[in-house]
Amino acid sequence: MCLDIPKMTYTKKKSLKVKKYLNIINKIEKVRSKNNVNWMDVLRVALKHAPDETIKLMKNINQKDKKISNLFNSIK
Repeated sequence: MCLDIPKMTYTKKKSLKVKKYLNIINKIEKVRSKNNVNWMDVLRVALKHAPDETIKLMKNINQKDKKISNLFNSIK
């Protein structure tokens, strides 16, 4: 019976840590969603003033994003 108490304490500590991390992730998500609007506004301005250069840059960004996704998928 004594061995069960530390396990419960560990489980509770782990649960509190997970809740803390999830709370931080939720806050990050809120900030990122607002910042994504800003990035889309920058993209609109760039497309209006330099459409060809903007499309070229976006294609390069998209290629790098695909590489990142492929790397991530390799660790699953």
